[in-house]
Amino acid sequence: MLYQIKDGTVSAGGQTILSHVDFYIKEKEKIAVVGKNGAGKTTLLRLLAGELTPDRDDSRGSYGRSNDMVTGAATAGSDLDGTAKRTQRAKKKKPSGNPETGITMSRNITIDMLRQADKSNQDLTIEQMLLESCPDKDTFSKERFDYEMEYDRLFTGFGFEKGDKTRLFRSFSGGEQTKISLIKLLLKKPDLLLLDEPTNHLDMKTVEWLEDYLINYPKAVVIVSHDRAFLDAVATGVYELENGALHRYAGNYTQYRQQKLKNLQIQRKAYERQQAEIAHNNELIDKFKHKPKKAAFARSRKTMLARMKLIEKPVEDEAHIFTGNIEPQFPGGKWVYEAKELKIGYDGRALLELSLRIRRGQKIAVIGDNGIGKSTFLKTVAGLIPPIKGTSQLGSNLLVGYFDQQSALIDSDKTVRDHFHELFPALLEKDLRKTLGMYLFGGANASKRISSLSGGEKSRLVLAELLTGRPNLMILDEPTNHMDIPAKETLESAFKAYTGTMLFVSHDRYFIKQVADAILVFEKDKVMYYPFGYDHYISRLKASKDGNLPALMQAKDAAMVEALAAVPKRERHETRQLSTEEAYLEWKLALAAEPVAKAAEEAEKVYEELCEAESELNEENVDKLRLQYEKVADSWTNECTKWYDIYLDEMYPESDF
Repeated sequence: MLYQIKDGTVSAGGQTILSHVDFYIKEKEKIAVVGKNGAGKTTLLRLLAGELTPDRDDSRGSYGRSNDMVTGAATAGSDLDGTAKRTQRAKKKKPSGNPETGITMSRNITIDMLRQADKSNQDLTIEQMLLESCPDKDTFSKERFDYEMEYDRLFTGFGFEKGDKTRLFRSFSGGEQTKISLIKLLLKKPDLLLLDEPTNHLDMKTVEWLEDYLINYPKAVVIVSHDRAFLDAVATGVYELENGALHRYAGNYTQYRQQKLKNLQIQRKAYERQQAEIAHNNELIDKFKHKPKKAAFARSRKTMLARMKLIEKPVEDEAHIFTGNIEPQFPGGKWVYEAKELKIGYDGRALLELSLRIRRGQKIAVIGDNGIGKSTFLKTVAGLIPPIKGTSQLGSNLLVGYFDQQSALIDSDKTVRDHFHELFPALLEKDLRKTLGMYLFGGANASKRISSLSGGEKSRLVLAELLTGRPNLMILDEPTNHMDIPAKETLESAFKAYTGTMLFVSHDRYFIKQVADAILVFEKDKVMYYPFGYDHYISRLKASKDGNLPALMQAKDAAMVEALAAVPKRERHETRQLSTEEAYLEWKLALAAEPVAKAAEEAEKVYEELCEAESELNEENVDKLRLQYEKVADSWTNECTKWYDIYLDEMYPESDF
């Protein structure tokens, strides 16, 4: 065990933040800590970093340190780059207090934590800062050579140019300074690396680079982040912090969510069965307690209820999951939008040119680097700015819902309830409250004044208004910015339930994975359309030799391809008249899908066994099942790739794609 907290409690200002928590991490583990805003995630990191100590509890014994704990002079503070440092010397000490409580860690452990960049010592160059921790910096050695090689790799990996090394720290933006702090932290290679929102200010490419780096990082990592795709890629275990308590789950973020929802369902059913049993027995007691012949029976039932271990009522998942469909007011035409040789830009300066057709029911994510023209394209589609050249035409019978970051700049002294009522006066009070509750504005939140809402809450309110208005085309620019995870998951489920057409820009890869069924990729010199989801796109991109998908998939060529995935399921029997050739293709694809389903079933089975072993703290079995799960998960991925290769060979027989 690298580090362990047993029965730890932390309070501040008379309020308990962490209550009797148990936490452990092994060498090389990558652990994610999740929870709603204000739950205490950063407090836990500070406890791990040595900036905080657990409360003393005389009833349980003081927080003693075991023989394996580093007990020397522990220092916690901030370097000029903002990293908290805790390096301790091993020193044997007789345990004090209750040995079942306290903090235990390996000897000679080093712990470093990423924090916001310090504004002191701004006159240092980046090279001076990053070479501070270099071994033998005044002489040449293998250690110095390896350090400088790693320094160069990290520096370019985070998107800096070699010439930036001589620039002063103060000349960089706040986001760039955070990157530099992270580079300095990674160069130290601590035994336990603590990262608080490490993907803030990073673009997609840099985040993906950091993912690969941390996956291969040879030591332990604890991460707090709202970037679920990042946690999916890196985390091997998840701690959820809820109401001051920690709960551990095996696997990455998605696996944690699946297991939590499954556990909630099991607990809910058990609670309902027990409550029904209690009600039934109370009826029998009331019925027979005054009847002499049945009085003993009634007493036995009463005794049974008194001894019954009550099942706690489950705390329902904070995010609201939409189970039905959100239908537009009217369907609109078959084709929603068409662009022909469209040049987009502003002030007469063209950014990109594209041709594209969007079919009813598609949900297309627009991705690409900042400043490349994504938002400009959305404004052009919405008719807010004119095209520089070419045509941009919306279809017939459209009710358009448009959202950008300016849409969320609402400021009013009205309550959320009153504001919503003015927009939808036909809603009865019961339906109004229900609608607000579906978007996490239920209860006391409905009485909040709009002026007091956070930026993420205002965005969520505006998006709730759009969805309640039921447009048949939604154009959205970064709809989940500044939102916590429950809010994102609420909107994801709403957008998946929405049966209209969506065109949206987002940097949230998890959100894109959940919602989009096609991708529009904006690059410097071209726009490329990809008729499948984000995971497929990334897998094919990584598999390509030069990092670029072939020209066949450019928007101008691929826009006219009526891929099966682009047609809503409910319409397929109406829009596709299968020829003999098409029927053969669908039969071939269905046949190829059988091993995909089999592999998915096997992966699910092993995952359930892994979760059970984890809950029983059977470490030996956990390690064995984790390896087995990785194997079956790889098998499932391979079968999916085989299916997709067959699809490409049949749909694009002349392509080298």
